Amino acid sequence: MMDIPTLARRMKEIAYLEGDFTLRSGKKSHYYLDKYLFETQPDILAALGAHLAGRRSEATARIGGAELGGLPFFIVRNARKGHGTNRVIEGAMAAGDAVLLVEDIATTGGAVLAAAKIITAAGGRVEKIVAVIDRQEGARENIEKEGFVFESILTRRDLGI
Repeated sequence: MMDIPTLARRMKEIAYLEGDFTLRSGKKSHYYLDKYLFETQPDILAALGAHLAGRRSEATARIGGAELGGLPFFIVRNARKGHGTNRVIEGAMAAGDAVLLVEDIATTGGAVLAAAKIITAAGGRVEKIVAVIDRQEGARENIEKEGFVFESILTRRDLGI
């Protein structure tokens, strides 16, 4: 498994962009971490999978992720599609399932909190929320204030930002 310093260095070289960006949260930023650039690299994806697997408990029944966000997995949509199955949760999740909820990049935690509330309303139990990268801009505080456990694999500081 790729160690954290190596993973951080690799992710920064692949996905770190500088400029003027508006984040999903509405915040302005001088840098952007392009999740599509790191999520499409086999070595990074393998390392992230190993690090995420290490954060699950024996009780974990499912891994969930907000839309484009050997273990069962489902996706929580931010809205119903209006066609096909018209589900807000795609994939199998049963009432009572313990869920490890994964977020790619956490800024304020708004998107993953919305997903956590959908999972809870559907009868799932969010064991913890794990971000691949915590931008350290309030996500931890907002998520923990809502009563959820929060962890991150990497932080902005790990990436040297």
